[in-house]
Amino acid sequence: MLNPLDSPSKIQEFLDSIPYNTTKRTLSPLLVLKEKMAHCMDGGMFAASALRRLGYPPLIVDLSAENDDDHIIAVFREGNCWGAIAKSNTTLLRFREPVYRTLRELAMSYFDLYYNLNGQKSLRSYSRAIDLSRFDNRNWETTEEDLEFIGDYTYRVKHYPLISGQQAR
Repeated sequence: MLNPLDSPSKIQEFLDSIPYNTTKRTLSPLLVLKEKMAHCMDGGMFAASALRRLGYPPLIVDLSAENDDDHIIAVFREGNCWGAIAKSNTTLLRFREPVYRTLRELAMSYFDLYYNLNGQKSLRSYSRAIDLSRFDNRNWETTEEDLEFIGDYTYRVKHYPLISGQQAR
């Protein structure tokens, strides 16, 4: 199944083609393939795993929001520029071409499109890139276990503000 996923855009197309996972479970990339569903965390990890098979490091970034859900994106570099793959209920928070010079610039590309249910722009910070190979000893790509511990880890890594407190007000 992974053979047709031979580019970042094809990985995104696959994620776009499957339903959103509405359960609380965090699925491994193998379970995403088996169950044909993913939420943003599942999708980010699936994309990182698929990117790894193309020679990229398996990296994710947490986009942190206020009064809203965080969002996980898989990030990749082509040359000196960053791009992203993501699963979301909205098309606006998904793929980004690798044209962004920094992770901050990439994260800011989501800012104007990131709204909570009250219609407020809610994106506030982004994490450093998290290399999922740190979890290889826990078989994150193939386990049948819930991977909630990876989501928990994303909250503990360093995050960088996108806007100041004054700008948020």
